[in-house]
Amino acid sequence: MIKSFLIPISFWIAKKAKKNKTCIVGLSGGQGSGKTTISSIISIILRKYFKLNVFIISIDDFYKTRKERFLLSKRIHPFLMTRGVPGTHDINMMLDFFKRVKGKKFRSLKLPKFNKVTDDRYNKKSWYSLKTKPDIIIFEGWCVGAKAEKNNTLKKSVNSMEKLKDTKLTWRSYVNEQLKTKYKQLYDQLNCLLYIKSSNFTLLKKWRIKQETKLRIKNKRSNKFKIMSDQEVINFMQTYQRVTQSMFKYVPKYASIILNLKSNHQIKSVIYNK
Repeated sequence: MIKSFLIPISFWIAKKAKKNKTCIVGLSGGQGSGKTTISSIISIILRKYFKLNVFIISIDDFYKTRKERFLLSKRIHPFLMTRGVPGTHDINMMLDFFKRVKGKKFRSLKLPKFNKVTDDRYNKKSWYSLKTKPDIIIFEGWCVGAKAEKNNTLKKSVNSMEKLKDTKLTWRSYVNEQLKTKYKQLYDQLNCLLYIKSSNFTLLKKWRIKQETKLRIKNKRSNKFKIMSDQEVINFMQTYQRVTQSMFKYVPKYASIILNLKSNHQIKSVIYNK
């Protein structure tokens, strides 16, 4: 996988690196698709063989705090308490981050770090410290690069959660409007987009349950963490389903590189879009 696919992708990214300019590489893929693993391997190759300064950060680290999402859920729709969908991230913080790293006079930055176990940001003393201007930023996340869908497609529910609890389309319309406006502005800052494509949403649910099981085992001695049961994972992923399925259909048409996955997480093929 590394020799056949990830080394050539790293070469492709390295060619985009320009002196004194930061290249922002978007990397998206569904829940449990291997974004962390793939971004880590690519960064190692870029650092070791191309001597590039690479910084990896997830859109997940820019989630709004629990308090902010609570207020949002009261004002707009209860589903917005659940982190994940467009509208639950701090867009202004991300835009400011991109502006600073692309600026000529770079100064060190402190960037947020999100704790999924407690479902809130870490204390500031645990935040990322970016001391030098990166050559490459790998900005990864499940909805990175997603675009808004047409308003007429919002009417049809994609799962039972939408059908029963979003009858007036309030939640899905809000998420879609966020994609159309603030998130479009954010994703326009990307220099390129890599998309990890799995075969279907059912497979993503299976992978995500596996992730949560590992988290549960790792933290089994503590009861203060918000670790989900299998059913809670399934319910949680229903909030992701609409945007994820839209990405399955449309992102391969405009992403720079598409990595097609097998059911065992291995890369089946890679497509480079012109």
